[in-house]
Amino acid sequence: MNRKVISFVVKNKGGLILIKIDAMGLACPLPVIQTKKALKNIEENGHVETMVDNVSSMENLLKMAKEMGLESSSEKIEEHKYRVVITKGEGGTTVVSNDTVSNEKMVIAISSDKMGEGIDELGDVLMKGFIYTLTEMDTMPTTILFYNGGAKLTVEDAPTLEDIKTLEGMGIEILTCGTCLNYYNLGDKLAVGEVTNMYTIMERLQGADKLVRP
Repeated sequence: MNRKVISFVVKNKGGLILIKIDAMGLACPLPVIQTKKALKNIEENGHVETMVDNVSSMENLLKMAKEMGLESSSEKIEEHKYRVVITKGEGGTTVVSNDTVSNEKMVIAISSDKMGEGIDELGDVLMKGFIYTLTEMDTMPTTILFYNGGAKLTVEDAPTLEDIKTLEGMGIEILTCGTCLNYYNLGDKLAVGEVTNMYTIMERLQGADKLVRP
């Protein structure tokens, strides 16, 4: 994932808070994640202005605002430059929060080091984005299972290793199939979580209230 640090300026404007975010060049879903973080920093009234470089990011921001019950607007500044402004609280607007605290056992089962079918390079990018986005979610899984090609994501030098370690630090159980590690000659390369077996994998799958397969 592109992890360029986003600098944002907080200004006091007529009693309202204005947060400006430069998300130009940032890959999905970083513009949405950073904008949502900024909105959380506004306790009452204010605006978040986010600059993005593509239509998809602009539309994703507008969709997020709608789902949160917030007013929003957008404009094209120039080629590959768009501004999205999201308003929180002003004019009686209230936030409909999607944040949830759940006791459900959510299990994520990852069976490949790529997400989806098609071009492998794109699948790599999507899987990196999926793992990173998990670290920013409000509702967390209880367990993440890695098996078959997914076992490649939890070993030394894996591009997803940092984010999976972050998830483990949040208390999420990280389990990787031992048979799979051995098959790929990675038995001594596991760098996060624990080695598991098919019995435990089946237990976690059967015990899940919600199962996610990216």
